Amino acid sequence: MQKFPLLLGRLRIVCLSFAMLGLAFGSYASSHREAPLISNDPLADNTDVYAFKSPDDPNTITILANYIPFESPEGGPNYYNFGERIRYEIHIKNKATTGGDDITYRFTFTKTNEDPSTFFNIRLGKQNLKTSYVCEKSVNGGPFTAIVQNGIVPAYNIGPRSIDTPGLGLGKSYDMLIAEAIATATSGEKVFCGPADDPFFVDLAGAFDVGNFRPEGNSVNKPKDGLARYNVHTIALKIPVNMLQKDGKSVGQAANILDGDFVIGVWASASRQKITTLYNGGDVGFDGEWVQVSRLGMPLTNEAVIPIGMKDRWNAVTPYNGNDLQFAKYFTNPELALYMDDSQFGGAVPSLKALRIQSKSLGSFDFRNGKPGLFGLKGNAALDGTALAEAAFGGVLLPDNASPRAVDLLPIFYTGVPNLKPYQLATGKAGNPLAAGKPFINNFLPTLGDMLRLNMAVPATPRNDPNFSSLGLVGAAVLGLTNSTYTNINMQFIPNMDGFPNGRRLEDDVTTIELQAVGGVVLAAIGLWYDDYTPNVSPSPVTPMLGNVLGFTAGVTKNDTTLKASFPYVQTPWRGFNYSKAVKF
Repeated sequence: MQKFPLLLGRLRIVCLSFAMLGLAFGSYASSHREAPLISNDPLADNTDVYAFKSPDDPNTITILANYIPFESPEGGPNYYNFGERIRYEIHIKNKATTGGDDITYRFTFTKTNEDPSTFFNIRLGKQNLKTSYVCEKSVNGGPFTAIVQNGIVPAYNIGPRSIDTPGLGLGKSYDMLIAEAIATATSGEKVFCGPADDPFFVDLAGAFDVGNFRPEGNSVNKPKDGLARYNVHTIALKIPVNMLQKDGKSVGQAANILDGDFVIGVWASASRQKITTLYNGGDVGFDGEWVQVSRLGMPLTNEAVIPIGMKDRWNAVTPYNGNDLQFAKYFTNPELALYMDDSQFGGAVPSLKALRIQSKSLGSFDFRNGKPGLFGLKGNAALDGTALAEAAFGGVLLPDNASPRAVDLLPIFYTGVPNLKPYQLATGKAGNPLAAGKPFINNFLPTLGDMLRLNMAVPATPRNDPNFSSLGLVGAAVLGLTNSTYTNINMQFIPNMDGFPNGRRLEDDVTTIELQAVGGVVLAAIGLWYDDYTPNVSPSPVTPMLGNVLGFTAGVTKNDTTLKASFPYVQTPWRGFNYSKAVKF
């Protein structure tokens, strides 16, 4: 008699699960609570992805995928941790000719209660919800093989008594626990999984008050880092370049610092099984195929580009097989551009007044939403030998006469930028944006999907370099246009060529960079100058409008704490007891 109600209960759960999947086709997101459905599943929510040349090891790349937004250090008694029955994955592309991942790292976590008789998380040398993990690796679509077994996740940094006596009682600082949790995989990678300070920084309150950033904040209304003193859970990998390069080559074998064979694409995801079944006694079962419930590649894509009605759908798909082309229109005519255009809503958001998109660049090119941009040149012989030619990528970059930002924003997010005309610095172009200029980027991997792209041949900028800039490639472009050391047409390393959007360093101010990019700074860098530049009148293209753009910030320009000099580079998680970093006790 008990079987029929149980069967009926299972059926109801199955039907409910399918109904939810049907309503939420693509309830899958990234970043900090930016999509409706993933905001209810924080353990599976990507917050950020980073990929950069390891600053202390030029032969390795560090990739970090962060999950679980807004972890309060005081969030007990059930502290934050990776979820069970979730597949956390880091996806890597190194070939444009294949249809899916070329390398995949998969992490699954298991929790154990060592002392169920206490309400404390840690007591007398025992830890509840103690978490371990298995890391598996797949190459070229092959089977997954475990490369780390029984990996250690450090306990949450609750406070001094929990970490020492009468808690774990190990006589170790929290930083020592982090060091002991760094594993070396059987295949050679270094791996860390655990809590950390959230390295992302942004004025969230200003951003979502219709772009009301506070770059000129005062004592009453100053910018506030909405993620200050919050933690996340980090999955970190330090991987030799030759493991990531498609032919197994080391950095020393690169033809030059912009060798296109050294480009990788990186994104991260989390997946759950489709069906949850509730059994008698409160037991829970999980069945069915795994479904992606979160993804993230480029920062702020789903948060600040994809509209709210499409956010859940965006997370339903991978960036492969042309899936992301359905969202291309949000890049070719981005919503934020409306607030940088006085003919639209430019006057409604005074904080963005420094950003005004070119409407008559070089006297004729209009890049405001719905305008033709460079489309008037389509098919012109002047485009021969450039990336805009029909024989090259003109069909994507110049699709119609009303998609002006297909020429700059779309490749940044969907293909990477090639070292081809016109995507070279205006240095050496003699006023012709279509001419050859100074090379400064090549992270071209034309998969037509959102992922973080990094050219691994580019050297790391030392963090103590006086020219190190959190503006990444924008900072490199400024040096290449104005600093006499770099104002030549030769290929050479310019500090910050390893910065966003060529990968993403922990220090990079991606919010400011992306707002500047929407405001047309990339167009200006390649010679499509702002409206107040007149060749016969202005001696320099560094006009007041360009100066305004370069001087603009999103208000919060750096993390609220320091970064570590060695792997995993993210800082020790904030501690609940006195809201400070861990110290040795």
